[in-house]
Amino acid sequence: MIVELPNTTTSKITKEIVKMREQGGVVTLGRVLTLVVITRNGLEEEAIAAANLASREHPCRIIVLAAGSESAETRLDGEIRVGGDAGASEVIVLRGYGELAAENESVVSALLLPDAPIVAWWPNGAPESPSQSPVGRIAHRRITDSANAADPRDALKHIAGTYAAGDTDLAWTRLTNWRIQLAAALEHYDDANPITGLEVEGASDSPSTLLLASWLHRALNVPITVVEDPRGTGIRTVLIEREKGNVKLTRPGSTEAILTQPGQPEQQISLPRRSLQDCLAEELRRLDPDEVFGEVVTEGLKKLLAEEKVVQS
Repeated sequence: MIVELPNTTTSKITKEIVKMREQGGVVTLGRVLTLVVITRNGLEEEAIAAANLASREHPCRIIVLAAGSESAETRLDGEIRVGGDAGASEVIVLRGYGELAAENESVVSALLLPDAPIVAWWPNGAPESPSQSPVGRIAHRRITDSANAADPRDALKHIAGTYAAGDTDLAWTRLTNWRIQLAAALEHYDDANPITGLEVEGASDSPSTLLLASWLHRALNVPITVVEDPRGTGIRTVLIEREKGNVKLTRPGSTEAILTQPGQPEQQISLPRRSLQDCLAEELRRLDPDEVFGEVVTEGLKKLLAEEKVVQS
């Protein structure tokens, strides 16, 4: 069910939610957090769809700030979605125009769930400093997505320069399965077979490639080469060079990877590209700062950019 409230106020939206609840159309028990999505008018539906699916695992109230034209007359259009239109949550879409087109804490605060953590998500375009933005200041976690930036490499550099505890980026979340497989592959090696070098191959526009290279380079502290593939191909290969035989994890397509190790048969591993809702659901599982991401983006990325050797595939 969708209820539209054109030219409205947050007070009227709150009253409408209470009315719907009293009529039995909204179930609010079990909400564990408030997810605030900050985007632009016309780009909100993909984010809402992903948030709805993620909310089946993490019941929440979803508030969407969809900025309209700043030159239009100042007004706030509201929309409440419940039931089949809102997954396992309730969705409040706020389309602000004029002075209300900018990210606005006062518009959000009246609709937050009481005593519940707040997660802010910018699916399209991050603010100058997420932790200092109007909504970011009140959020426990702040999620950006550098993959959607015009220049993902510069976006990562900017994240490194403005990082605060509680920040994360979906380019990092997309690496979870890669990190699990690589950690498992290295678990049984000892100092008798030292690592001598690294090579990470991935798309030139993939911030996940840079983050994976930064994570490995920081952890293993050996020379690294980043091989750039054509744009849009994602991560392709990780080669770990060892004195007694290399370890290679390569994903030629988008779903399966091949792991080769010395003295072992070739293994086929399921390593699909992760969906937006899967990445969002993972980030909503934790409300504490991701310290590893913080170290990788502030220390590892700086070290990588200072020492990496980049070649074209």
